[in-house]
Amino acid sequence: MRIFLAGAGGAIGRRLTPLLRAAGHSVVGTTRSDIRTEVLRVLGAEPVVVDVFDAPALTRAVAAAAPQVVIHQLTDLAFAPGTPQYEEGLARNARLRIEGTRHLVDAAKAAGVRRMVTQSIAFVYAPGDGARMETDPLDTSATGARKGTVDGVVALEQATLELSEGIVLRYGYLYGRGTWFTDGERPKPSLHVDAAAQAALLAVSHGQHGVYNIAEDDGAISSEKAKRDLGFDAGFRLN
Repeated sequence: MRIFLAGAGGAIGRRLTPLLRAAGHSVVGTTRSDIRTEVLRVLGAEPVVVDVFDAPALTRAVAAAAPQVVIHQLTDLAFAPGTPQYEEGLARNARLRIEGTRHLVDAAKAAGVRRMVTQSIAFVYAPGDGARMETDPLDTSATGARKGTVDGVVALEQATLELSEGIVLRYGYLYGRGTWFTDGERPKPSLHVDAAAQAALLAVSHGQHGVYNIAEDDGAISSEKAKRDLGFDAGFRLN
């Protein structure tokens, strides 16, 4: 299949592109910077430079790509937790989830795309006992910076699920190369970046419209639905 991968140069996108190519898919990958186009070519993607906030340009890019599936791996998290600009980064990422996702969904609809796989997060559930499941409520009563994050997630997920085959992957905290956390220091729910990429690959051709938790079995959330429907394996690692 032909895939439009928004965010091909990100931490997950850099691992996902080779997986998609190895599975026989062709990939059009987006970047916001001309200097990253060669990196995408090396990974196996056909690069396109486009800003997700430029709705007309994004609509043209998706139409030109003529994909069967759109994958949304866009984030804007330049500042790590604990740094002075971390909350600024959260606000920028929330805007991307709200406005950027809206533009990407509209572009997918205009191109006749039915299936869209979108990166969300699994650490915005409302507090509760036991492992959180997809049917549990999100923390919509949150305040402060967390409120902005939850609001962004809600908007992102609602927009994605407008598509008849919209699939939302609620990832745990990513660890591994290119992320903020290491194997020895990671919060719960956790997820290796390679397993995150594989989950997106699986969702291209498996699973039904809806939400899937994607994380390790560390007691924070349940990923049983993803194991059953997608074949998700939290132990997956690239060679």
